[in-house]
Amino acid sequence: MAKYMLIMRGSDESIAKMMETPFDEMLATMGRYNEELIRAGVLVAAEGLDDAAQGVVVDVSGETPIVTDGPYGETKELFGGFYILDVASKQEAVEWAKRLPSFPGTKIEIRRVPGIDEFPQDNEWIIKERAWRERTGQL
Repeated sequence: MAKYMLIMRGSDESIAKMMETPFDEMLATMGRYNEELIRAGVLVAAEGLDDAAQGVVVDVSGETPIVTDGPYGETKELFGGFYILDVASKQEAVEWAKRLPSFPGTKIEIRRVPGIDEFPQDNEWIIKERAWRERTGQL
């Protein structure tokens, strides 16, 4: 099994359509999808994000980090939430992403999440992280 992150990226069009949908209807639709993931035993985590206008951006492209309020300057595709699935293959992650309830204009990016076992096990920082993960029940 491997972990994959499904990153939901909304466009202005998809966000506008989502805002027209009654909240209870949206919760029911997503709830049914989440229930499928849970029954299949592949859901690791899932979260939506607050409105981008409530966020901040820390730009570290210069010598000193610059903090600005609100979303990135370019908002054609905003990261709106994510799922982390533990599935057998990238293709299985793709199949789940194709079933994810979404609105026209939404894109779902799929990225594998490398496991700690894929890093050099004799590295002091990996050793510390592994110990922390064991203490917190993550391993």
